[in-house]
Amino acid sequence: MTNETQDPDLCRSIARRDFIMRAASGTVIAALGGGLYAISDRLTREAKAQTRDDGRPRVPPGQRVIETLKPMGGTPGDPSRANFKLRVHGEVKSPYELDFAELMAMGPVTVRSDVHCVTGWTMLDAKWTGVTVKALAERAGLESTARHVIFEAAAGYTANVRLREALRDDVMVAWDFGGQPLRRPHGAPVRAVVPDLYFWKSAKYLTGIRFVARDEPGYWETRGYNNHADPWKEERYA
Repeated sequence: MTNETQDPDLCRSIARRDFIMRAASGTVIAALGGGLYAISDRLTREAKAQTRDDGRPRVPPGQRVIETLKPMGGTPGDPSRANFKLRVHGEVKSPYELDFAELMAMGPVTVRSDVHCVTGWTMLDAKWTGVTVKALAERAGLESTARHVIFEAAAGYTANVRLREALRDDVMVAWDFGGQPLRRPHGAPVRAVVPDLYFWKSAKYLTGIRFVARDEPGYWETRGYNNHADPWKEERYA
């Protein structure tokens, strides 16, 4: 320690300065937090004033609009595109398996859709690129007995979706988000995207799509979450 910092008056002055700097820093953080909430409130109000083509409000009840997609956990799988395999099987005439290059060759589409999480946040206009589940189903040739789709993912995770909803034009297996390759926290190398159901149905780290005759509640559905998961009906829990 130098003689200068041993001066009691100077020490008190430095202490006051440090206290003011810490307080100011906290004020800035609080101000930023308040600003983010203000932006979220504005986006939520604007989006709630909008109506979808089907007549429903754009933002489901109980949701708050945010600007950035949240990863929301999950057990990661192998993120390597080189090692990727997607199995399409079940109630189909011609089951098959695709590597990543074969999946991309299926005819990619880009879709903008809103994302609604059961925890209460919504992200608007998420941009996804991938292949529709409908295209994958058409290649496999659905049996007349198929009624549901089971998305299979790493670590045994599954999510069940009614067939008619899984075959919508905006339901897909996506490998790009926002014009960039899907990052591991968001399910790399590919994930399911089911925009009109709560986001847990959009299984990350996807490994298979299985068409079934009888419904099979998935990971969260067997743990108390709603089996259907319609955000506009607030079907959050069973």
